[in-house]
Amino acid sequence: MAHLTKLTDTYTLSNGVEIPIVGFGTWQTPDGDVAKASVEAAINAGYRHIDTAAAYGNEESVGAGIKASGIKRDDLFLTTKLWNADHGYDNAMKAIDTSLTKLGVDYVDLYLIHWPNPVQYRDNWQSVNAETWRAMEDILKAGKARAIGVSNFREHHLDELYKTATVKPMVNQIFLNPSDAQPELVAYNKAHGMLNEAYSPLGTGKIFAVPELQKMAKRFDKSVAQIVLRWSLQHDFLPLPKSVHADRIQQNTELFDFELSHQDMQVIDAQAGLAGEYTDPDTATF
Repeated sequence: MAHLTKLTDTYTLSNGVEIPIVGFGTWQTPDGDVAKASVEAAINAGYRHIDTAAAYGNEESVGAGIKASGIKRDDLFLTTKLWNADHGYDNAMKAIDTSLTKLGVDYVDLYLIHWPNPVQYRDNWQSVNAETWRAMEDILKAGKARAIGVSNFREHHLDELYKTATVKPMVNQIFLNPSDAQPELVAYNKAHGMLNEAYSPLGTGKIFAVPELQKMAKRFDKSVAQIVLRWSLQHDFLPLPKSVHADRIQQNTELFDFELSHQDMQVIDAQAGLAGEYTDPDTATF
C-alpha cells in the first residue's frame, strides 16, 4: 500500500516523475465560472493535482482557476488528454499546443490518449495509435509533457501499442470504482509499469445508496464518498473525484485520519455492478 498520510503524498511513475495520490477531476464541470471557481476551490482545499481533457471543453476555465489560485506552476501536477479527432502524428502535435495555449501553461505534467479506438479510425486503429503514440513520445522529448500515458485502453490495445512504442505508457486512466474494479486490467497495468488512475471513482450516483456503504460510513463517521476514495487509495489506485461544491471538494480531501480493515475492503470489493460499468471503447459511438 502506498504511503498514505496526506493529499500531496505521491506515487512515482515509471520515468521517476512524482504524481500526487489524489487528483481533482473536472469531467462534466461546465466551462466558465463554475470550472474556474471549482479548480480554485480545489487548490485552496489542498489539491495539487488537477485533471482535465480537451474533450471536457473547459481547459481555458481550468487554466483561469489555476491562475486565480496564485499557486506556482511547479507546485501543481496538471493532466490533459488528446481527443479522438486529433489522433495521428500531425494532429496530436497540433493538439498539445492548442491545449497548452488554452490552459495558459508551457507544459503539462501528464498527457494521455483519451480513447484507443475512435469511430473515425475503427478500421485501422492499430496503425493510427502507433502514429499517435509516436507523437506522444516526441511531446515528452520536447518537454511539453513530463509524462505520457493512455486512458480507457484495454489489454489488446496496449499489446498493439507495445509493438512500436519506444517509451511505455506510464499511466492508464480507467473507470475504476467498487462497482467495476476491473481486476484483470488493473493487474495488467501494474505488470506493465503503469499506474492505475481511477476516473469516476465514486461510480455513478447510485453508489451513495448502497446500504453496506452507508452503514460503513456511519461507523467511521465519514461520508460514503470518503469511504470509497479511501478504498481506492488502499488498492493503490489514484482517484480523481470531482465536485463543484466547495464543501464536498474539501470533504473529499479528508481521507487520512482513518483506515479500512481487510474485512471492510472485502465488503466494498463485493459491491460489483451496483453503480455502472466501464464503456467498451471498441463499440463506443464516438
